Amino acid sequence: MIEPTDTLNDDDDELNLHDEDDSYIYGDADATDEDTIETMTVYDPDADRFEELEENSGHNETIICYSYSRKTGEPVSTLNIDEVSRQLTNNGQFVWLGLYDPSFETVKEVQDAFDLHELALEDAFADHQRPKVESYGNDTIFVVVRTAKLEDNQIRYGTTAVFMGKNFIISIRRGASNSYTPVREHCHRRPEKLRLGPIFVLHAILDFIVDNYLPITDRLGNYLREQERNIFSYEFNKSTLRNLYELKSQLVHMRAVILPVQDVCNFFINHKKNELVSAFPAAAKPYFRDVNDHLLRSIDAVNGLNEMLSVAMDTYMAMVTMGQNDVVRRLAAWAGILAVPTAVAGIYGMNFDFMPELHWRYGYFMVISIVLTACVYLYYKFRKAGWL
Repeated sequence: MIEPTDTLNDDDDELNLHDEDDSYIYGDADATDEDTIETMTVYDPDADRFEELEENSGHNETIICYSYSRKTGEPVSTLNIDEVSRQLTNNGQFVWLGLYDPSFETVKEVQDAFDLHELALEDAFADHQRPKVESYGNDTIFVVVRTAKLEDNQIRYGTTAVFMGKNFIISIRRGASNSYTPVREHCHRRPEKLRLGPIFVLHAILDFIVDNYLPITDRLGNYLREQERNIFSYEFNKSTLRNLYELKSQLVHMRAVILPVQDVCNFFINHKKNELVSAFPAAAKPYFRDVNDHLLRSIDAVNGLNEMLSVAMDTYMAMVTMGQNDVVRRLAAWAGILAVPTAVAGIYGMNFDFMPELHWRYGYFMVISIVLTACVYLYYKFRKAGWL
């Protein structure tokens, strides 16, 4: 406790009290006010929302744009972005614009051409965005989901955002994901389905993303079965425990990516009339139920692997504990056997003058025989009990 003295002024007293009584829960206790200011987040609602996009995107930009006939479902023509605004006025056609790693200029051009909401665009390019679906007042649906891809035995994640309106659908792909060329080819082979409009394209994209989850869960399951060989071992191995922990981390991350997609599917299955664009046909609901069924398989696979992994980790630690207990039993058994000669040697090592056995001709041989007999008997009993 600090006692005030005549030699301390008010400022010094305040400083000493601060040093003695304050406790730092986190951070650097020696940090200065300048360091604190540098780490503060500055809120500027008028700042450009796509600064990072301008700096880090557009290196591998890909733009594919088609117009389709609503009557036949056949592709009509390929378009440039500057031609889209004129095409949107044609109610007999709809536009499918696919973007991969777009540049800042492309994003602004698309925003102006399709009148996209700035907050939806911000979510479309946000890192680690949680999958969700939102409806905007201008008959536009915004969907964002996480994609997963295996690269060099590692799971990498990306983001796909979809904007759907009456006469258009825009898919923006960022990060790790498989190319959507197979999706476009699949739709082109089924023009009768494209007659449903942009909603069938949205279903095809979601179905493709969900179908790519299952091979990853299968690979995680195979990896778990490989690790099971090291589980039933009495010896503790840090690498085995580290591998199990890393697999647990992958499953937790994978579950966080997959599970919210179910809310997206349920939105299209159980939506209200005022939540979707007016061009949404009732015939499209079964397609989203099919996507939801595929998604449930992946969710069940992740949950099953998560439970199996928890059991595997508990089993591994139990096996290691059993191995340690076995070593302790062996040491205890040998300690019990060695206690016999130790006790006898301790008794006859007390150097008393009056110990008749010391002067008996057969005393040494008798003591050795008793010690050996006792040790053999104890060894037999411990071996019979399973301790040796």
